[in-house]
Amino acid sequence: MSQRTSRSQQTARIHTYEYSGRARTPRPVEGGPRSTESREHASGASRKGAAYTLAHAGRQVRFGPAFCIAVGTVVIMAVWSITSATYLAFRDDVLRTLITRQAEQQFAYEDRIAELRAQIDRTTSRQLLDQEQFEQKLDDLTRRQSLLESRATALGGGTDPATTGSIRRGAKPNGESAVGSQRGDHGRQSSIGTALGRLEAALDRVEHRQALAVSQMQDRHENRARAIRSALAQLGLRAQPAAPASGGPFVPIKLASEDGAFGRALSRVNLARADANALSTTLLKVPLRKPVAGAIDESSPFGIRMDPFVHEAAMHTGIDFRGDTGDPIRATGAGTVTIAGSSGGYGKMVEIDHGNGLVTRYGHLSDIDVAVGDTVRAGSVVGKLGSTGRSTGPHLHYEVRVKGEAVDPQKFLNAGERLFGG
Repeated sequence: MSQRTSRSQQTARIHTYEYSGRARTPRPVEGGPRSTESREHASGASRKGAAYTLAHAGRQVRFGPAFCIAVGTVVIMAVWSITSATYLAFRDDVLRTLITRQAEQQFAYEDRIAELRAQIDRTTSRQLLDQEQFEQKLDDLTRRQSLLESRATALGGGTDPATTGSIRRGAKPNGESAVGSQRGDHGRQSSIGTALGRLEAALDRVEHRQALAVSQMQDRHENRARAIRSALAQLGLRAQPAAPASGGPFVPIKLASEDGAFGRALSRVNLARADANALSTTLLKVPLRKPVAGAIDESSPFGIRMDPFVHEAAMHTGIDFRGDTGDPIRATGAGTVTIAGSSGGYGKMVEIDHGNGLVTRYGHLSDIDVAVGDTVRAGSVVGKLGSTGRSTGPHLHYEVRVKGEAVDPQKFLNAGERLFGG
């Protein structure tokens, strides 16, 4: 009995293996009679290759391929079960998380879409506002152009587009495309705005020129009327302007209601022009022109002199102008012929009544070209220079009388030079 036990312990020592996760070739611990058997057993185990043998206390446990498959299957099923249980346990949370994320993305997209729509609306509104502003400005410029054209008509000028700033109605901005070529629309609007700015500047220049022209016209007429009144005052005559031969229905000038300042200025111009024209009409009857053409060759002035015939001091009531027989003698102002014939010491004489007590006389004529009652204008030929009557040689005796009294004609001639330039 003890011998059998000892043999068993020896066998256990001989067939003890080291296991490290895979099949190992048995390695005997001690030598002995069983060494050859052990080597043959190990060789057999190695040939099988897929079996694992564990020995302890004389017992052997062998693991084959089927065991490994079974263990792997159990492990896989356990993992699958754990995964399924985990999914079933957290499924609601996962779905809730996915739904929340999807909702957040949807809200983000909706917010983006709303922002784009708001941007489109702002762009559209801005373009519509710009278009309305352009159209309003264009309408204002068009009305202003019409106003300037009416001013030009009232001033007696034309309606030349170059001087009134012509505007084409086709120059409206196009705001149909609200989105897309925003940069192009901005450039087009900027170009249109620049063009309207140039038109507005042109209208400003035209308006300034028209205002300047009105001011200059008023000054010119007022200065003319002032000069005429001053000349008449120096001659001792009262300015009594009379309306010229004109008429027709009264048709007031139609100007825009917003053009009140220009209308008032134009009214002042018209009044000043009417006053100057009336004074000019009166002035036509004042003997201010020269009775002879060319340079004046005065032989005897107005005033006291030695009489050429009796050689005594005498009053010379006019001015004597040398000349050649036959030189034309012209009326110094408009009027009516009251004497046309021989008149004592005057010889052949023409007398013209200019109204307002003014009378002129032209003596010593060689020939008379007018008749009593004729209406003559300033500058009309009334006769020819000669030496008839009480005369020592060819000359013109020229007199100016105011209410029957002889006055110095030189004052009238000097006034005529100041008004008409010689």
